[in-house]
This record gives sequence, C-alpha cells and structure tokens, in this order.
Amino acid sequence: MDVAVIGVCAALYAVIGRLTDLGLTFIGVAFWPAAVIPAIFAVLYGPWVGGTGAAIGIFARDILFHGDPLLSLIAGIPPNFIMFFIIGYISQKRLDMKKLTLGVVIATIVLVAGLLLPTLVMPAEFTAVTGLQSWVVVAIFVSTVGLSLAAIAYVSKRWPEWRSYSVGSVIGQGVGAGILSVAVWGYSQLFFSATGYFKAPLQASLIPAIFVWTFATEIPFVLLVGPPVIRACYNAFPSLRRAETGTGEK
Repeated sequence: MDVAVIGVCAALYAVIGRLTDLGLTFIGVAFWPAAVIPAIFAVLYGPWVGGTGAAIGIFARDILFHGDPLLSLIAGIPPNFIMFFIIGYISQKRLDMKKLTLGVVIATIVLVAGLLLPTLVMPAEFTAVTGLQSWVVVAIFVSTVGLSLAAIAYVSKRWPEWRSYSVGSVIGQGVGAGILSVAVWGYSQLFFSATGYFKAPLQASLIPAIFVWTFATEIPFVLLVGPPVIRACYNAFPSLRRAETGTGEK
C-alpha cells in the first residue's frame, strides 16, 4: 500500500509542481506552492511516505525542468525528503509546548546566526549581485522567522488540533529551506560552467536570500491549504486519522 501511495504522491508533486511554478525562479529555486502535496501525504500516511514521495517527485520535476540529475541529487532530494519527513513525524506527536518553545528558540538563534553570517560578513558582495543593501535581506529574514513563530503561537491558541501540524510545517520548512540554500550555493561552487545551470559560483552572502525565497513561497500554502484538505480527507476516510503519540500537552 505504501509503495502505491508514494507513487501517487511523487506523480502529483512532479506534475502539479511543474504546472504551478509559473516560471518564477530566484537563483535557480522555483516558486513552489506544490509543497503542500507531500505535506498532506506525510500527515495522512506517515513521514516515510511524505518524505519518499517528495524526494522522487522533485527528482522527476527537476529532470523535466532543468535536466540536471546531479543538481537534483544534491539540492533537491535531500531537503525535500527531510522537510516532509519532519512534517509527518511532528504532526503525529502530542507536543509539550514548554519544551517545544525552548527548543524552537535555541534552533532559531542557531538558524539566524548561521545563515545570516555570510551576508553580514560580505555585505558588498551581496549588494553587487542583488542590488539590495544587506540590511534589507537581514530585515526580511528576521521578519520571516518572527512571523513563522507568531503563526505557530496563533494556530496553537486558535486551532489546537492543528498545533502539531503547524509546528511540524514551520520546523520542516525551515530545515529544508536551510539545507536547500546551502546545497544550491555549494553546487554552484563545484559545478559552474559556461554551459551549465550556474554560469559562475554564487556568493555565500546570497544564502539567506535563497532561504527566504524558498521558505516564503512554500509555507503559506502548507499552512493555509493543508488543514482543510486533510480535514476533508479525514471526513471522507476516517481510517486515515492517526492517533497522536508522545507525552506532553495536547
């Protein structure tokens, strides 16, 4: 059963992803509302299904889009698998909000400090490539993280039944976008060429900008579209609803 569901997830992710990216890209990373598809599968069928379906689907889509399997193996498959595995895994947990808050605060500090460092150290390079002052992307980055934390707090209060899903979505998207942004930069350092996808190595100072683009073009669809679709699936097929595990607050 899982193999069949993984195939359906992968096919939908690849096809709908290609149809909805609207041709919009930022430094090689596409506009991606299709992220909601494997998120839904991860909740309904478990983290392995969501993660594996996303990994296979993004590889198929990348071959259709840019035709570079190595780029997909480095910067497509790993972040997609990890991202949706996390969403599926955390969505099944009953969260202790006190422990969660401490963990999120620590993770946020590490994330912000780690990803912003290149832009802060090399502001001139960032400005030369993007035309923006480095403080602009720093402000956008910090605002994105702050709004995500606020969204978790709001959903936890307003719709407690979606608390685990919202937390998993923000954490999964954050980790996935972080891995992708570093992987894209790393790929460009090793495999740039006049005829390749990247004509020259990307500046490390662009990593936060890639992160913001990736996160901001996916998380609204995951948070806003995912819950009503999942609820509709639960109503139609009650057996899909999985019991929460773990200890702590509901």
